[in-house]
Amino acid sequence: MQFNDDAQLDTSQVQDARGGGGLGRGGLAVGGGGLGLVGLIVVVLFNVLGGGGGSSTGALPGGLGSLGQGSNPNSISNSDLSSECKTGADANQRSDCAIVADIDSIQAFWAAELPREGTRYSKSPTVFFTGQVNTGCGAADAGVGPFYCPADKRVYIDLSFFDQLKTQFGATGGAFVNAYVLAHEYGHHVQDLLGIEKQANHSQTGASSDSVRLELQADCLAGVWANHATTVPAANGRPFIENLTQADISAALDTAGRIGDDWIQSHLGSGGVDKSKFTHGSSAQRQKWFDTGYKGGDPGGCDTFSASSLG
Repeated sequence: MQFNDDAQLDTSQVQDARGGGGLGRGGLAVGGGGLGLVGLIVVVLFNVLGGGGGSSTGALPGGLGSLGQGSNPNSISNSDLSSECKTGADANQRSDCAIVADIDSIQAFWAAELPREGTRYSKSPTVFFTGQVNTGCGAADAGVGPFYCPADKRVYIDLSFFDQLKTQFGATGGAFVNAYVLAHEYGHHVQDLLGIEKQANHSQTGASSDSVRLELQADCLAGVWANHATTVPAANGRPFIENLTQADISAALDTAGRIGDDWIQSHLGSGGVDKSKFTHGSSAQRQKWFDTGYKGGDPGGCDTFSASSLG
């Protein structure tokens, strides 16, 4: 994956709260998203490449809503980031600038696409944080992984998660894998804007639950953006992304295969697979629905709620 050197970056879509304080790592916010061992018996993936919010109010249950002061995105300045990340050339040199370029591309795509679905797109900032951050869904720490909070309509991510994908999950990693992670989270924002998020029953778990259907749809929407990624223009008309290779797509599919509920349970849990606990879908399903979006390039092909089979 290569960014266009001349593409103009817009850092106003990012709020850089790194180093802003908080309680540090250790706690785990659940319900609004997170990756954790439940009773040290089975791993339940609440939010690694997920984070649909957990409820229509976006609250994070689990007693973490009042922890600490953390970083408040509303009071953060991203002046340092804006001075470093101006063009695609910067994105090709710096990982945080690459994330800015991804966010710009993803949001520019949906700003053009969603009106075709009869809905106006409103931008959702991404908050970079380290350790812990306060959100509209409560306090969250790095253990939850990247997540979307419907209560304040922001995406949150501790960038160290991308290293965790490689070290803990054994994923290939790479620039496009990082973009896939973000595109999935923005898929949840699209679901929120379309009203799908509020209609879903978040209390369900299981292989055909609404929770799984939401997550697979977000994977599919990520694939739709990937289909169009090399044509989405920056403000100066130059595409943000110059090229994607088959190796990039393969790396994203590799990651999708390592964040399925069955892979998580069998590799990081007790070794068994309990489909009744599924919240994000199996590895094969996650790969299938990303691939469906990527090959079709049409959000209309991502209706997991009407699909008779999720794969």
